[in-house]
Amino acid sequence: MRGTRKTRAAAGLALAACLVATGSIAIAGGASADPGSTEGTTTVQQPPKGARATVQVSPNPTTHRGQEVTITGNCGGGTGLKSVLGGFPEHPALENIRILETGPDRFVAKANVAGHIGNGVGPVFVDCGGEAGVTLLVTHV
Repeated sequence: MRGTRKTRAAAGLALAACLVATGSIAIAGGASADPGSTEGTTTVQQPPKGARATVQVSPNPTTHRGQEVTITGNCGGGTGLKSVLGGFPEHPALENIRILETGPDRFVAKANVAGHIGNGVGPVFVDCGGEAGVTLLVTHV
């Protein structure tokens, strides 16, 4: 049963990514017109509980292997940044991940693009103690 914990962690983070995407679609589709009215209304909907952390990677896209990137964001109600995962456990896109600030309202981490990464797109997940977030990292090496 080697790798079961990593597989469950990756599956959980992938589920969080799906929840974030679903919440984003719900927010984007929130404008509607009421029957009989001439004006559209905007309904602001929160992403589902458990997927409210936001995360950004800069610079994005990256331009070379080993390049240092900065991961920032907000825990969206979570307790604070616990971990960052770039790519998947079997194929990490980020290495040398260093968490610099863990605050629930603002977090900062630094990492390097893995040496085996080529051109492509991959996820960057954050665990904020009760809330998760995901963004995409684009590499053009």
